[in-house]
Amino acid sequence: MKKLYSNKLVIFSLVLPGIIVFLFAILAPICLSVYYGFTDYSGMGAYSFIGIENYRQLVHDEAFWTSLKNSLLLAVGFICIQHPLALIVAAVLDKLGGKAEGFFRCVYFIPNVISVAVIAYLWKFIYNPDFGLLNNIIKVFGGKGDINWFSNETAIWAVLLVLIWHGFGWGMLIYYTGIKNIDPVLYEAAAIDGANQRQTFLKITLPLMKPVIQVNVTMAVISALKQMETVYLLTNGGPGNSTQFTANYLYQQAFKAFKYGYGNAIGVIFIIICLLATVFLNKVFEERDINPRRVKGAA
Repeated sequence: MKKLYSNKLVIFSLVLPGIIVFLFAILAPICLSVYYGFTDYSGMGAYSFIGIENYRQLVHDEAFWTSLKNSLLLAVGFICIQHPLALIVAAVLDKLGGKAEGFFRCVYFIPNVISVAVIAYLWKFIYNPDFGLLNNIIKVFGGKGDINWFSNETAIWAVLLVLIWHGFGWGMLIYYTGIKNIDPVLYEAAAIDGANQRQTFLKITLPLMKPVIQVNVTMAVISALKQMETVYLLTNGGPGNSTQFTANYLYQQAFKAFKYGYGNAIGVIFIIICLLATVFLNKVFEERDINPRRVKGAA
């Protein structure tokens, strides 16, 4: 077997299918997007090469900048609200044990197994200004209960709430799996030393979860940037462009406004932003080497 896997022809034959899939399913479409981004292609018929005109238009496109701002706002919501809560809930579930642990784990993950269309229409009913659940709850506590949650002022926050809630289960499950992979001996040693639950979480769980947090946060940022389906079904970017997101705006320009070249220019910028975000997060989470001289000086 060792001799077989040291054969270069065998190695090449095993790697070749993956390379072909990568070339034709990932790299080729990206290259085509870059090319079409320099054209006025409408998706049908002839087209002309127009250079960087699409990118010039993009710089002055207020709707694009609004969509990018909303995507980044969602990324901040994921990082600062969804993931800290998901990590805490995962740690609590780990300590819960028994049937309750399995029950609540399933409950938190239920939104992720329900169709996006069902989720969107469910929240449309919840936000309905006439008979929605949210306004009825406000009426019970003495409020007016006639709020239009999809108005210009509140629409983006209503959409962000749905997106943060809907993605909570995935984040929690990944953190839960990471905590389960931590050696229980470390917790036993901490308990013997007299550490309480807060100290155990901050000194053991959190540092050992750093690789999991890095992967989860990176996926969350990319998910925020490519968010489309829920937004499309909830508001389709309206009213105006107040709830517009980058991926949804790309779809509208490429397939509804028939500006396929312009849509591909947005796609190229989108890919660059995702790559930059990934590199930045890798830099943030990378291990810092301790300088021996500083340690010696501090001593």
